[in-house]
Parts: sequence; C-alpha cells; structure tokens
Amino acid sequence: MSDSNSSFHSEDTIAAISTPSGRGGIGIVRLSGPAARTIAEPLLKLRHPLVPAQARFAEILDSTGEVLDEAVVTYFQSPHSYTSEDIVEISAHGSPVLLHHLLRQCLAAGARLAEPGEFTQRAFLSGRLDLTQAEAVHDLIESTTLHQARIAAQQLGGSLSRQITPIKQQLISLIAALEAGIDFAEDDIDLLAQDQISSQITAIEAPLTALEHSFDYGRIVRDGFTMAIVGRPNVGKSSLFNRLVERDRAIVTSTPGTTRDLVTERVSLEGIPLELIDTAGLRVSADEAESIGIAKSREAMSEADVVLLVLDATALPHEEDAAAVATLTGRPFLIVINKQDLEHLESNILKPTLQTIETSALTGSGISELRRAILSLVTKEIPNVETAVLTNHRQQRSVSDALAALNRARQAATAIIPHEMILLDLYEGLHALDAFTGSTTTDDILNLIFSKFCIGK
Repeated sequence: MSDSNSSFHSEDTIAAISTPSGRGGIGIVRLSGPAARTIAEPLLKLRHPLVPAQARFAEILDSTGEVLDEAVVTYFQSPHSYTSEDIVEISAHGSPVLLHHLLRQCLAAGARLAEPGEFTQRAFLSGRLDLTQAEAVHDLIESTTLHQARIAAQQLGGSLSRQITPIKQQLISLIAALEAGIDFAEDDIDLLAQDQISSQITAIEAPLTALEHSFDYGRIVRDGFTMAIVGRPNVGKSSLFNRLVERDRAIVTSTPGTTRDLVTERVSLEGIPLELIDTAGLRVSADEAESIGIAKSREAMSEADVVLLVLDATALPHEEDAAAVATLTGRPFLIVINKQDLEHLESNILKPTLQTIETSALTGSGISELRRAILSLVTKEIPNVETAVLTNHRQQRSVSDALAALNRARQAATAIIPHEMILLDLYEGLHALDAFTGSTTTDDILNLIFSKFCIGK
C-alpha cells in the first residue's frame, strides 16, 4: 500500500520537456529533485543568482560554452513547489532541437528522464495533492470545452476532498464511539443504542448517495457522448446535422441516398462534448456503395449513446420507421419530426407516448428545443456542479463500496448484531473513502492513473 504524506522524498532528480511536442514560441524544460539546481546552473549563463520564486534571465550554453539561446529560468525551492521538491523550469524558444539538446545535457549531468505523469505523482506522494486533485490535472489538460475545464479546475482546487472530509469525520466519530464503548465497557462508558447507530449511519449515507448520483452527469461531462442521426433517405438528416454543427459540414441535396458514408463532427452541447454522426438513409438498396453505407448506419445506431430518429412530416409513416423504433426501445433516443415548414401530415407521429421534437432544419425552428431535449436525455439530473461531481469510474467505485459497507453496518445495527461486527463494516467503509482521496491505495492503481499522463506533466 502507498500512503501519501509530506515525508515523501526521492533521491532521483527527474527532467523532461513539459510543453507539447512541435515548434512554438516557448518551450519549457523542467527538473524536479534534490539536484535540480545543481544540474541546471552549469548549463546556463545567469546574470543574477537563482532566487526562489523569482524569474531570472539567462543564456543557454552548449558543451563548448557558446550561447545557444536566451531563456527565463525560475527556481522553486522545496517544499514550496508543485512537487514539494526543488524545481527548476527553463523557458526557452520552442525549437525541438534546442529543447532536446537542453534535456540531453540535463540527463548527462545526472538527471533521469521523467516517467509519464511523474511530476504530478510526486506532488501526490508528497501530500501536495490528493488523488482526486491529481486526476483533475489530467482532466484539465485533456479538456476540450470550458465547462470541462471548470469542473476539472474545481476538483483541482479540492472540491471533492472538501465534500468527502466531513463525511469521513462523521464516520470516524462513530467508529471512535463504538470502540470506546467496547474498550471501556467496565468504566461506565455508555454504549450507543442500536437506533442511534442506525441514524448516524443514515446521516453519513445521505451526502454520499447524492455524490454517487452525480456520476452520471460527471462521466458525460468528462467523456462526452456520441449521437447518431438516423432515418429514411431525404428526411433531412444531413440538414439537421449541419444545423447542430452550425456549418455546412454534410452534403445536402434533394436526391435520395446522397449520404453514403458516416460523417462525424465533434461539437459542444452546453459544455458537454458531443460527437455527431450523420448516417446513410435506412432503406433497401441495390447500389453496393449505398448498401455498405446503410450497414454502417445500422452499426452506428447500435453503438451510439443517443439516437435521433428523423421522420418526414410531409410523408406517411413507413415500416422502416416502425422497425427503427422497435430496435431503439429501451435505449436513449428521440424522434424528430422534421420539415415542419412544409405542409405536413400529423399521422406521421408513430406513438403519442414517445418523446418527439418538431423541427425545421431549413428555418431552424425547433433546434433550440432539440438541443435541450438531447441534453436532458443524457444528463437526466444536473447536480450542483459548484460543489463536486464524480467524473471517473475509480471515484464512483470507491463511493459505491463505501455505501455498500455502510448499508451492511446499518442492517447489522438494526438486527442488534454485536458492535464488534458492525465495526468491521464501518472500517471497510472508511477504507473505501481513504482510497477515494488516495490516503491509502495500491501501487497498481497509482501506476494506472499516472501512466495516462504525458511525459513532463
């Protein structure tokens, strides 16, 4: 097991290029560890000595002492740094040749190339971040919408930790009370009554249950979702696709069967990443290319998180529409009655009980309502994101395990089971919450989490 605490110390000094690969105006080489300053200083011609938390102008030297570039160097002294170790960051021009040369010099002087995510892992092991904050660093880097970035920034600021801390304190207080009753039974220490134990467990469960319910929304925010737009030829699928994308991405013609392959585009729906898939019209076709496209459409329809079944308001119902509805039953889908700008037939709504949205891809009518309907379909309940939301399966599993253990403890208390047995379940719940923040967790889990990072992060 690994315990995160401020006593962590590594003898290694690691180095890496911390900016993305490629050319840019600025590139950064970062060192962290006890020898960071000792390794960096001989590679630089400093006008003034390095001082903690102050930027210094320097020239980067090659192996012969010739000047290669100008740089800004920042030194962060332990423990006041991202990793809680000595850190030196050299900001030079973003030439890959220059940055790799500088990195090779650092490695030749005794540094070791950092593993993926090792800077953040050291921040976690030193107690600078807990595990939810470390995961938020990765989420913030990977965010593609401002809403994703806001959620990640809140978690990086400790929103999840602040939510869990009072819950843990309540649980620890209950455990302490039960332990005291057992250990000092002969000293007139009152034992908690079974109904008191049950009520305290219920009070602990309530905020955890609310937090667990936030996972459906948090997962969608973090990972996004896919939505396939399906229907018969010429019902306006590609026109709706273009409306949702807000540009002419798919080809639109009056000829049936224009779309023969999947067309995809990634957009943001209220800050949630959405991959839209425009598909070939569902029908029986003798054309080989179109038949392949239709097969891909059915595959996309089966794999998408959400399906929009588009019907033509100007046409009578078709057996292909009914077959599609039967296929989609039990899955998140919406029926869109398109072409409302034209004279239409009300009989084309297959079932009044199904959720339908009326649109006109030509005029844009109903598109705002369609966006809201899609969002409500995938999020169901939007939690108060100003507090905290669970965003990955590891977090959700820890909370779920804690709730399961607390439920067993409450049932045991109701059944008047001895306190020693109740404590076993309470400690199991506490262990699950410790794993949530990383107070105790296995090395395998840590390696899995940080291996997803880039080198230099």
